[in-house]
Amino acid sequence: MKVHDLKPAEGATKRRKRVGRGIGSKGKTAGRGSKGQRARNTVRVGFEGGQMPLHQRVPKLRGFNNPFRVDYQAINLDTIEASGLDVVSPESLLANGLVSKGALVKVLGRGELKRSVTVKAHAFSASAEAAITAAGGTVETVEKPFGDRRPPAQGNALTNR
Repeated sequence: MKVHDLKPAEGATKRRKRVGRGIGSKGKTAGRGSKGQRARNTVRVGFEGGQMPLHQRVPKLRGFNNPFRVDYQAINLDTIEASGLDVVSPESLLANGLVSKGALVKVLGRGELKRSVTVKAHAFSASAEAAITAAGGTVETVEKPFGDRRPPAQGNALTNR
């Protein structure tokens, strides 16, 4: 047997349908029915004859993104305990790789604090504040970069009102 003797198995291939080539095969209308736009040429997918298509009728962009949202990076008490820092501030947390640059820090109350620590952050949960003071530590609130009012709007679509 040689390469030129190779051929597919019996029944593995079928000849293509030659439509519109006389009455012996799918002649005349070539399987397209009779008359109308779909018989004469192609209609793109989703076209509804000029009616507003479904993909445009369905409402989009549900809800909204609050441009004045304040995002905090959470630091828990167990993280502060494990860090071994005596003075915890956004700068010292950044130096230890616990928060990202320019992040607002909020201290949350998960875990226990067994030593007195000075904690400086932008916000505190009530349970975290109580746990720090109970352990003999002090709590200092750092002023937010945008002051005591709401933060500036973020994003091009929101700032160009």
